[in-house]
Amino acid sequence: MKQHKQKLRVLVADDDENIIFAFRQLLRKEKVDGIFAGDGQDAYQKAIEEKPDLVFVDYTLPKVDGLEVLRKIKSAAPEIPVVVITGYGSMHIAVQAIKEGAYDYFTKPLDILVVRDILNKIQTTESDTLEGLTSSGLLCNSEITESNEIIGKSVLMQNVYKLIGSISRTPNTVPVLITGESGTGKELVARAIHMNSGGVHDPFIGINCNAIPEGLLESELFGHEKGSFTGAYEQKAGKFELAGNGTIFLDEIGDLSLNFQQKLLRVLQNRVYERVGGVKTKPVQARFIAATNIDLEEAVTNKIFRKDLFYRLNVAHIDLPPLRDRREDIPLLIEYMIRKYNWELKKRITSIAPAAMNMLMQYQYPGNVRELANIIERAFILSKSDILEIDIIEESGNKSTPGGKTNFKKMDFSEAKKASGDSFEREYVDFQLKNAGGNVTVAARLSGMTRQNFQRLIQKQGVFAKNYRQKS
Repeated sequence: MKQHKQKLRVLVADDDENIIFAFRQLLRKEKVDGIFAGDGQDAYQKAIEEKPDLVFVDYTLPKVDGLEVLRKIKSAAPEIPVVVITGYGSMHIAVQAIKEGAYDYFTKPLDILVVRDILNKIQTTESDTLEGLTSSGLLCNSEITESNEIIGKSVLMQNVYKLIGSISRTPNTVPVLITGESGTGKELVARAIHMNSGGVHDPFIGINCNAIPEGLLESELFGHEKGSFTGAYEQKAGKFELAGNGTIFLDEIGDLSLNFQQKLLRVLQNRVYERVGGVKTKPVQARFIAATNIDLEEAVTNKIFRKDLFYRLNVAHIDLPPLRDRREDIPLLIEYMIRKYNWELKKRITSIAPAAMNMLMQYQYPGNVRELANIIERAFILSKSDILEIDIIEESGNKSTPGGKTNFKKMDFSEAKKASGDSFEREYVDFQLKNAGGNVTVAARLSGMTRQNFQRLIQKQGVFAKNYRQKS
């Protein structure tokens, strides 16, 4: 890669004097020439006149807002990489910024390491390869509001916003794979991609692959001709056809049989299909988004998922980590859920007691965001006060309380036995995978089980072995 021979020149546009001061100090230390603007109009003029190597622009600027500055710069000088800064950290802003061609996006307060990392990348990368790229990984968990806004300000959430924005700019021919444990919000992320891909007026069609028998699934997706099988009294359009230019969401893709995987692979490769009993090929215009809570790489190794289909799906990949890995977002999620259930249940809960919040912050959440929502909703129903107290949160636990002990209240013997068993299995799998560093073969040997049986246990608990492997 070519190096900049001259000193890097960076434009910073922000009306916050503290941010400008911090940038001045950092740029001076990094031996970078700084150009500064206090409003959007001045920022755009300086970007065009000075032609800096990089622009940092605040989202909320006087006269012209940051997104409009971004649009203007990308229109007049698309080779200049622009980084958007905001104090809000919402999904909408991040996705819009990336869709408009931002190089990156981050939230205040200013993180010196993030800025330094961006500067280093600009210095070592040809600028014409930078447009629209993102500088970070792809993890997140999610909950979504009525306006498709994903909740969370953690670094993991910010990174997924960038991915949604990047994927939304690609054509419908690019498939997306969303992975993560049960309850992490895979369908919500799929809908966010759909809504931000210009498909807001096109259908979003979701199919749960393990809820429909294979014989019916083919007719459901491909459609069928009249008389093609018993009961086919008339021609029927399938989901591939009904989706139009929208999105086909295939949930639990890992549960498809090998035979049906082959049929789906052909559609993804050729973007055509035939109705059941038909001979005429029809094009598929929609984007395919697949989701699963099993480790597809392990499934490929175990020969229960086709390698070629995995590679075809895994073009754009979003991996959603468990809620326990982004605990800083739990208070935000709870705040959102309090507003939501106040509206839905006609309640007037004002807050959650500190002791109850502390308990929820410590819980492991095997059911992830979905489980948190269930706990809060049940607490709303049980609460007689305008504050969610710790005893109500304890009583609202499902299989186990947030404190980690099995809650046997209102359980008969069989329910209690199953609750204890599920909790034990989850803890045991977690323990052995940690000991084995994420190596399933070693974990199975430590457990005195065959690899196949231990793999089934992992899949049952919705655990990803790769999350236990040390990152290099």
